[in-house]
Amino acid sequence: MTVRPLIGVSTYLEAGARWGVWELDAALLPAGYPRLVQRAGGLAAMLPPDAPERAAEAMERLDGLVIAGGPDVDPSRYGAERSPRTGPPAPERDAWELALIEAALAARVPVLGICRGMQLLNVALGGTLVQHLDGHAEVVGVFGGHAVKPVPGTLYAQIAPEETTVPTYHHQAVERLGTGLVPSAHAADGTVEAIELPSGEGWVLGVQWHPEMGEDLRVMRALVLASS
Repeated sequence: MTVRPLIGVSTYLEAGARWGVWELDAALLPAGYPRLVQRAGGLAAMLPPDAPERAAEAMERLDGLVIAGGPDVDPSRYGAERSPRTGPPAPERDAWELALIEAALAARVPVLGICRGMQLLNVALGGTLVQHLDGHAEVVGVFGGHAVKPVPGTLYAQIAPEETTVPTYHHQAVERLGTGLVPSAHAADGTVEAIELPSGEGWVLGVQWHPEMGEDLRVMRALVLASS
């Protein structure tokens, strides 16, 4: 019997979420994330915010890690003053997901960062962020799309060698790259749309877009394969 790799996906932590007759604090994850893992051949496990010191233990039980999209990273995490256009902080998520990234890198567990997850990967390795970017989230609450062009010779270019239109919704982006990271895709306006660690340093990729909102399984399939 084929053993499917177990892929952990980080979650939101929201106060007063409502469903049915209930209004309670909830660990939330848009269904597109676990569905994408499942469609790509993996088993999905939700990772709600926890004590950062437990991240290494989590990595011992997981085959791969996805850091999901969500709120803006607290600018204090990369030594910047908060812009008026930066969203409210999510300190529990920041602390937990940074610990997960650190533990995954140490254990060489494959990592995929999606949108916020890519930005947090960059911050975890000492990089900084542009706190507001126009043109990548055109309508509030509605995913848009634009083309991304791979950088030849990168991991992402091996996964998707052609220019591809991807689902997008973000207003922040990579500014200074973190230590060891290289850009592996760009938008037409020059925005860094994917980052990665070079081969030999583990399977580590971040994408600025939202593959869970599209039909292209290649990025997640590549993570699942690397985690197998």
